[in-house]
Amino acid sequence: MALDVGTEEPKHTSPIMPSEDKLPLQSSRTVFPRTQLAFDITENLAKFPHCILLTRVGNFYESYFDQAIEVARLLTIKLTTRSWGGQRVPMCGFPLAHLDRHLKRLVQTNKRFAAVCEEFRRRDGSFERRVVRVVTPGTLIDESFVDHFENNYLLAVSTSEGREFTPQSVGLAWTDVATGEFYSQTVSMDSLRDEIARIGPRELVLSSSLKSDSSSPIQQALAEEEVTVSYIDLPPDPYPSKALTVLEHMSSETETEPSTPVCSHNESSAIALLTGFLQESLLEHMPHIAAFSPTHQSSESRVHIDAHTIKALELREGNREGGVTGSLMSAIKRTVTSSGTRLLGRWLCVHFVVVKVIIPDLSLIMLSLTRIGSPSTVASTINSRQALVAVFHSLPHLRNDLVRLLKQSEDATRIVQKFLLGKGDMEDLLAIRDTIRIWSRIRDITESELDSTSTVTDQINLSESDKQDRATLRSAIGTFADLRNLAEKIDLAVDESVATKKGKTIAGGDVEGIDEAILEGEDLDIAPQATSLGGESRPWSIKPQSPRQAFPTVQRKNDYGTRSTSVSSLALGSATFQGWHVRITKTKNLRNLGELSELGLFEVSRSASSRTYLYAPWTALGTSLMETEAAIYQAEKAAFASLRSEVKIYGTELRRNGRISDELDVALAFANLAEELKLVRPTLDNSNEYNVVNGRHPAVELGLLNNGRNFVPNSVHLHPRSRLHVITGPNMAGKSTLLRQTALIAILAQTGSFVPAEFARIGIVDKVFSRIGAKDDIYRDRSTFMVEMLETAEILKKATEKSLVIMDEVGRGTTVKDGLAIAFATIHHLYTVNKCRTLFATHFHNLADMLGYNGEGLSSPHVKGVFPDVDFYCTDVDEIGDGYFTYSHRMHKGVNRDSHGLKVAQMAGMPTGVIAIALETLERLQDEASTSAGIPNATAMRSVGEAVYHSRQ
Repeated sequence: MALDVGTEEPKHTSPIMPSEDKLPLQSSRTVFPRTQLAFDITENLAKFPHCILLTRVGNFYESYFDQAIEVARLLTIKLTTRSWGGQRVPMCGFPLAHLDRHLKRLVQTNKRFAAVCEEFRRRDGSFERRVVRVVTPGTLIDESFVDHFENNYLLAVSTSEGREFTPQSVGLAWTDVATGEFYSQTVSMDSLRDEIARIGPRELVLSSSLKSDSSSPIQQALAEEEVTVSYIDLPPDPYPSKALTVLEHMSSETETEPSTPVCSHNESSAIALLTGFLQESLLEHMPHIAAFSPTHQSSESRVHIDAHTIKALELREGNREGGVTGSLMSAIKRTVTSSGTRLLGRWLCVHFVVVKVIIPDLSLIMLSLTRIGSPSTVASTINSRQALVAVFHSLPHLRNDLVRLLKQSEDATRIVQKFLLGKGDMEDLLAIRDTIRIWSRIRDITESELDSTSTVTDQINLSESDKQDRATLRSAIGTFADLRNLAEKIDLAVDESVATKKGKTIAGGDVEGIDEAILEGEDLDIAPQATSLGGESRPWSIKPQSPRQAFPTVQRKNDYGTRSTSVSSLALGSATFQGWHVRITKTKNLRNLGELSELGLFEVSRSASSRTYLYAPWTALGTSLMETEAAIYQAEKAAFASLRSEVKIYGTELRRNGRISDELDVALAFANLAEELKLVRPTLDNSNEYNVVNGRHPAVELGLLNNGRNFVPNSVHLHPRSRLHVITGPNMAGKSTLLRQTALIAILAQTGSFVPAEFARIGIVDKVFSRIGAKDDIYRDRSTFMVEMLETAEILKKATEKSLVIMDEVGRGTTVKDGLAIAFATIHHLYTVNKCRTLFATHFHNLADMLGYNGEGLSSPHVKGVFPDVDFYCTDVDEIGDGYFTYSHRMHKGVNRDSHGLKVAQMAGMPTGVIAIALETLERLQDEASTSAGIPNATAMRSVGEAVYHSRQ
């Protein structure tokens, strides 16, 4: 591809060149480079053909040729043309300050990759232009549009066999570039979609060998995920023979005693894909550390929640237009920090086992930090979290003090990562200083509170459980690393009043010791106070005492400023053609200038209001001042580099403290939630019991309270002699709500939260499955019934005795006989094979009879049949006269054989005539059923239809 972007500086043009409006418009395929800028753009377009190239030219980012047309359309900015090299080419551009705004539209909205090309001035005045970073949906760092309350994961999926796929397992590796979290895992092909739903990546990376292989099981598994997919060539030896070496077990942070990690070839391949993609995208921002150390993740100690269940239970997002309203996350979120909110989101769906591993042959690294996620299946972990919640719940004054402090803290994990990526600035240093002080204050306040309640009297009043809870909090607070020394170094070095104004001037590393204005030939004056050569107040961000050797340069600068103002109306300036000169600007002093010639001033220009002179001593002064300014900026850069190195040295401790702070934030949020919604501490054990008294759905309850209504609680008691409950009842009477709240209470309990109930004892659940709600998938040739059957099949294949299953309306969408047969077969399998705790809601009332229910009416006792461990519960409708009714949402034993669907139709506003016909039809059908001992035959059905028709004529 050849192009011609013309000249960087004006050149003499031919007198026969046509005017600009008559020049032919050229694409990148029809012009040829003749200048350095043209060659730079040509080269970068060739290097990054998959990206939109944004080239910095002065104070703008510009796009040229074919890409300019697309960029202008996507960003809705003006498309123009430029006359370069005798031809017109399309171009568009926008100011530097608008970069984040337009990256959001290109990358986040339109899923395009953007190659950001910066310009760097050489000593000879020319420019070097090179791409410093490729921005993709999964490699965002500190852009203003990044949601700091959520992780932005980049996920690589790979198999060691490439196209020769073995379906047993695949390797996963994922990272959040902005926080430095980096994990790897090996999973089965069957669970790949569920793992992707759990991780929630913004971008997927696959091997290039899979790009054209639509039949690959990986491609088929990803077909349902609406996420950007990128491809990269797999390195020739992605899993070296050295394999993996244990760095450390970090036993203080593990939930169980870790074993020696074994990283499969699939996992190593995924790690290689991920790091290769990061290297190609981050380029100059890719951190280089001694070893590549992802955190290996295992699924053995976490609750498995499949992709459909995450959506059906609305854990992260509500079902209404994908927003958060109505989700569990929105109902329980009381965290006050962005990092704490991210951790809460991971606790709802993610669990990490802490085993650090390295691959020596991979030189690229993303510093990782262990995140212990949840819901957990380890009782000790759950109890430790509940202990923190219990202490904070019992000490509201301490809770309020810590929440107030946390609100003032910064996102330490992101800030440390910014420094590792070379993007931290002075304000980030101050943020680290302030956050360290807040951590110290949190530790001091908490220890003081615990010490004040450790008197003999208090100890007598505390139960053994309370004592253990407070010991857990003291242990957690004690793990805070003491970083006050780092905070003091930052405080002694950085002038806060200046650094917050200067922002990223020094952080970007672009200061060369001389103001750009000088190189551009602007006239510059020295103001009376200490200023830069540009005439604008630009004090030193680093205090003189750090480093001390820079203090003499500061004193010299101040001396020059004082001397420059000792002569009235004289100012030292600089211009391209005049060099350093003296300028007199006050008109009243222009009358008596003869004495200046005696001082050796040589006039070089004049205007009505000023005179310009050359004066050797002042020229020397200007040169000296320029050198002093350069020395100051170099000293400032060196001091900042030293502080940045300090932050990197303490990176592990900062991240560990940040993690502790995040967990405190979540525990405090759970405590506030418990106080606000009257939650109770659940008891968890290793039994197969689920006993919740008067449980409530947290999100539905909040929705009702906001509308001035009360939630009707319900109790559920599943145990080995009653492990499957068949639930019947009217539409709109709360069956689905009961099913969902049962699963949500288990998830909240195993996350470490208190739960919405009066009492809860739960045997730890290993997997949660739901078959609730469905819609067709026409694009993939799946009817609604097919989708339901697929979900049911997954449950029957994967549920264990420790699992919790909720199923609603299995068998609907087909004939009554077929649906009833499928529903019975499903219950039979759950009962005899899976043997899990199950709630099964249905409108197939005959199913109760098939399962051995012999009671008559709603209040008759259940007579045990061939399924002795099945019980039956129902809801009902209360008739209040004159055609009005209310729902009785309270669950009780029995079977309700009337779904009251016509009442729901009436509530929905169906026409009165339609309701009347439906009522008459229902009565005739019931009469026919009672006389025909079951479902009426075709002749009877025709008779019903004709009778209803004639009655309405």
